[in-house]
Amino acid sequence: MDFSTAQLVAISAIFVWSGFVRAGLGFGGAALGLPLMLLVADQPLFFLPIVATHLLIFSGITTGLRFKHVDGKFLRESLTWMIIPKLIGVIGLLSLPTEWMVIFIYAITGFYAVTWIIKWEINSQSPWVDRLLYILGGYFSGTSLIGAPLIVAVAVRKMAISAYRDTLFVLWFILVVIKLLAFAIAGVDLQWQWSLALLIPTACGHMLGLKFHRQMLKRDPQVVRQWLGICLLGIISIALWQYLALPAHQH
Repeated sequence: MDFSTAQLVAISAIFVWSGFVRAGLGFGGAALGLPLMLLVADQPLFFLPIVATHLLIFSGITTGLRFKHVDGKFLRESLTWMIIPKLIGVIGLLSLPTEWMVIFIYAITGFYAVTWIIKWEINSQSPWVDRLLYILGGYFSGTSLIGAPLIVAVAVRKMAISAYRDTLFVLWFILVVIKLLAFAIAGVDLQWQWSLALLIPTACGHMLGLKFHRQMLKRDPQVVRQWLGICLLGIISIALWQYLALPAHQH
C-alpha cells in the first residue's frame, strides 16, 4: 500500500498507542487502536495481521520473562470453554445477526465496567455465567476483535492483579495463533514487511506500557479495577461509535 508521509506518521503514532495499551492493561491494544487505524486507511485486512503479529512478539517476550506470574488454572479453565467456539467463529459456521452480537457484548461489558467503576462487589457468582462469557468471548474473538471485554470481565474477578496481565497475554497468544493460521489458510497477506517496519514504534509504546503497568500494580486492587472499568467503557464507546458510523448495509 502507498501512504503519504502524514499517513505514515499517523500510523506510527497509533502503533505506539496500541503497544502502550496492550502492555499497560493486558487488553485493548487492537480494540483501541484499530478504529484509529481505519480512519487513516479503511483496510482492516491490512492492519489486522500486523496487530496480531505484534501481539505474538510482545506477549511472548513479556510472559517469557514473567511466566511464573501466569495463572495456569484460569488459563486451563478458559481455554477449555473457548477453543471450540473460537474455531467456530473463525470458520464462520455460526451466523447470529450482527446487531444481536453488538448489543449483547456492549450490555454485558458495560454492566461489568460500571460495577467496577462504582466499586460494587458482585457476591453471587455463577460458574455458568462465567462459562457463557468464555464461550461468547471465544466465538466473538474468532469472528472479530470484540471478544476480549467478555473474557476480561471474568478474568478480573478470578485472578490476582499481579497475574492478570501476563495470564491474558498467554491467552491472547494462543487465540491469535489460531487467527493467523486462519488468515494464512484463507490466503490473506500477513504483511510481514509492514510488521517489521512498525516494530520500533510498537516497541516504544510497549516499554511505556510496562512502566505504567508496574505503577498500576502498586495501587489498591479496587482502584485498578476501577480504572479497568473506565478503559472498558472507553473501548465500548469507540467500538460503538465505529459501528454506528458504518453504512447500514455493512452492519
